[in-house]
Amino acid sequence: MTGGIAAYKAAELVRLLIKAGADVRVAMTEAATRFITPVTLQALSGQTVWTDLWDPRVADNMGHIELSRDRDIIVIAPASADFMAKAAHGLADDLLSALCLARRCPLMLVPAMNVEMWENSATQRNVLQLSGDEVLFAGPATGDQACGESGFGRMMEPAGVVGELEAFFGPKPLAGKRVLVTAGPTEEPVDPVRVLTNASSGRMGYAVARAAREAGAEVTLVSGPVALAAPAGVSRVDVRTAQEMFEAVKKSVKACDIFISVAAVADYRVKNPSSQKIRKSDGKDLSLELEENPDILAWVAGLPKPPFCVGFAAESEMLAQHAAAKRARKKLPLIAANLVQEALGSEQSSIVLIDDQGEHPLGRGPKIELARKLLDHVAGMLAQGK
Repeated sequence: MTGGIAAYKAAELVRLLIKAGADVRVAMTEAATRFITPVTLQALSGQTVWTDLWDPRVADNMGHIELSRDRDIIVIAPASADFMAKAAHGLADDLLSALCLARRCPLMLVPAMNVEMWENSATQRNVLQLSGDEVLFAGPATGDQACGESGFGRMMEPAGVVGELEAFFGPKPLAGKRVLVTAGPTEEPVDPVRVLTNASSGRMGYAVARAAREAGAEVTLVSGPVALAAPAGVSRVDVRTAQEMFEAVKKSVKACDIFISVAAVADYRVKNPSSQKIRKSDGKDLSLELEENPDILAWVAGLPKPPFCVGFAAESEMLAQHAAAKRARKKLPLIAANLVQEALGSEQSSIVLIDDQGEHPLGRGPKIELARKLLDHVAGMLAQGK
């Protein structure tokens, strides 16, 4: 635990983990003890709570090494902005940061901080660095904060953290499979400073990539321009235009077993983009000539020996009808359908899966939960030889 008002949630997290059968050992920073006492965590965990790098109760006085050697994972909840900065840069000036640096097990951070602190460019750089180091993240959530402001930075609720841990340690139905995912928007240049694009945040595609990795797959993520860190353990290929995404997919698709097309690829691009900035001419309209972009999903599904293909249909009306028609047209075994007005830019969505057996509503919830349900459905279809 690190210091922050969300420290009270850590008590409930310990209680839920103990109830689920986990063996929980608690270590706290000095700042954390200002918000909740070690006595509380000792009573809930049934074990000694550790706070001091120099605690003589460890026989060789190397608590920063010994305390984590029999652990399956270290979960920092709450994880403050200061602690994340330490972890990103390998600092180890107290027990908790030294434990993380000396660990042999996975590390999961559960961020909790003010929205401005979370969105600060320094924090986001640290998130990117930590994700690149395969550190796991649970949250943060969005909503009202203790400071009176609202936005991202709330600590994920304890039950949600337990769910993240269950997913991490759960069955690996896609072990040995290679999954290729496309995510985010594409940008089609009009001139050197202007583009045609859409409002896709990439969150659903990144959630699918993460869920596939959790399910044991080797995952490659081809991503358009987004402000998201690649999920831990996922290989990311950055692209900008639909044509670049198409070329990246062609390079990877022959080696994959499953292709999941989540990206909001632009249907059209400017036929002759200007090499110079187009100047505004008062009183004159501007006309752009557009040409069709390649249909990446249709191309993959039409290969002589295609991978198992999953499409996404983002519709504004007649969801099931339009999605079913798209699935039939592209000859897909499975399509996931959602309403754009519910999904774009949101942390939550609702999805209906459509296959040969009919419709399978996944309900509404966080995108990562829907992604896990989607991958479970894919694994079930593969197990049945579909």
